[in-house]
Amino acid sequence: MSHDQARVDSLQHRLRVKSDRNSLDDSKATLPAKPRRPIGGDNYVVTLGLGTPKKDLTLEFDTGSDVTWIQCQRCIRLGWMVHLASPSGRAQKYNLPCFGVKVWEIKGAPVYGAKREHDKPNHVVNVKSLDPNPYCIESKRDESKRESLKVVHSHGPCSHKNEARTSAPTLAEIMTHDQARVDSLQHRLRVKSDRNSLDDSKATLPAKPGRSIGSGNYIVTLGLGTPKKDLTLIFDTGSDVTWIQCQPCISCYQQQEPIFNPSGSQTYKNLSCTTPQCSQLDISDCTIATKTCHYSVLYGDGSFTIGHYANETLTLTPSDVFPGFAFGCGLNNTGLFTGAAGLLGLGRGPPSLVTQTASKYGSYFSYCLPTLSSSSGTLVFGKDGGTTNSASIKYTPLLSNGRSYYFIEVTGIKVAGELLPISQSVFSSSGTIIDSGTVITRLQPTAYDALRTRFRQLMMNYTMTQGVSLFDTCYDFNGRDTVEVPTISFLFAGDIEVPIALEGILYNVGPSRSCLAFAGNRDASYAGIFGNVQQQTLDVVYDVAGGKLGFGIGGCATAESTDFDRHMFDFVCEY
Repeated sequence: MSHDQARVDSLQHRLRVKSDRNSLDDSKATLPAKPRRPIGGDNYVVTLGLGTPKKDLTLEFDTGSDVTWIQCQRCIRLGWMVHLASPSGRAQKYNLPCFGVKVWEIKGAPVYGAKREHDKPNHVVNVKSLDPNPYCIESKRDESKRESLKVVHSHGPCSHKNEARTSAPTLAEIMTHDQARVDSLQHRLRVKSDRNSLDDSKATLPAKPGRSIGSGNYIVTLGLGTPKKDLTLIFDTGSDVTWIQCQPCISCYQQQEPIFNPSGSQTYKNLSCTTPQCSQLDISDCTIATKTCHYSVLYGDGSFTIGHYANETLTLTPSDVFPGFAFGCGLNNTGLFTGAAGLLGLGRGPPSLVTQTASKYGSYFSYCLPTLSSSSGTLVFGKDGGTTNSASIKYTPLLSNGRSYYFIEVTGIKVAGELLPISQSVFSSSGTIIDSGTVITRLQPTAYDALRTRFRQLMMNYTMTQGVSLFDTCYDFNGRDTVEVPTISFLFAGDIEVPIALEGILYNVGPSRSCLAFAGNRDASYAGIFGNVQQQTLDVVYDVAGGKLGFGIGGCATAESTDFDRHMFDFVCEY
């Protein structure tokens, strides 16, 4: 009874019941110097398992407490935090060593990610969550659809390329290559005063008329040849030609899988110079003796691929096989393609996979890009593949501005729920494309200035630090447990509003250091580019034949961004 009364006294102290029973004084200031809550002496217990392999533990269960804790060996108090399985999903273990990480004691708040409250102007963020998560977290996305390919970040913890322990590019390298890609895209676009008139002909291309592949890209695995060889490719909505490295190499960079050997496939065939496929290439030439079609793709950062243009059997899934798929078999390849076997072109042009498979998929595909730390997203072809929740997809028109690129109309930007004072002509005069290969969204200078100014005003309570690479609005959150970050959303034609995930608002540049994840274009005439960091966790639906692009929220959300009761279990290790 004495233990029971001690518990009651502790509860009463916490509740501080006032005359109004609904008014509770529950702040930290009202707690005693040692605000312990006695567990009582006559409680009920349950047995559950913890860890992998599972260890059965007997715990008292208590509706008057939020934090679950157990005793651990050799742990600093409040020091070790582990995420366990979703009750409805796959088992996951994260065996972290004992180290001093303060527990974010907010009921239901995930450790990795923000506490996102609907209709609130801020994300409440645990500072530790802004650092990269070194663990692969399972997506809740259903990948059983037959037309679906698994998508992972090229340098994330779930990429099989990391099994070789190759070093990922530095932030400076990623941003340098990203800017090279943007510069190349802008050169190709050559937006004139008439937004529907694009100078995209061969004559306007530079001496090295490339599209920089960039470094912060996403990869998929598909099959090529007979028998099928699985290959990892970067997928890119800003490119049309699909290509891979082929034997015999004149020059090939290092890749994860064995380099494709055409002589080992029963279905490989070089295309002749007189075929329609050869004439559809931006850059091609012909071998006089054999009349074999050659392709060239030159990238703005100096990377390139040159080789035979050929037909081969493409296997997306066991039931989705395409004989006679036209692709580049690269014999001379140089560049920072980060271990991938090549590139999957998802642009609007005739050579792209979207066009070549239109008879089956109707020029319709969708994807969800995971965050760097989540296990996977999906790349889905055809309407039958579906999305997480097709009813929630909102559409904006695809503009017919260019042969290869996907133009959309931005009408405004909101910060903390407030529309920024930006004239629509700022966006419409140069236009905007959506691009899976550009990392950081580029805005027209006037639009970026307005976004940056308002964001800085709302973040005045935090310490600004020196800019890094592309980023000029950076913060040092060292010494803080949580921060409040303003929400950002984009408005598109069709009266739709697309909220940007926290990962698309702050970009981690070092321990407890993050920057506003946007950049301004160098010139007002340059097109805006909606990049892949801002697309993370969204369902992005390309209905090319229908002339529209769709956005849906939470397409490949992971445990780091979903509710406590479904996807994680936090506990504290006490001694």
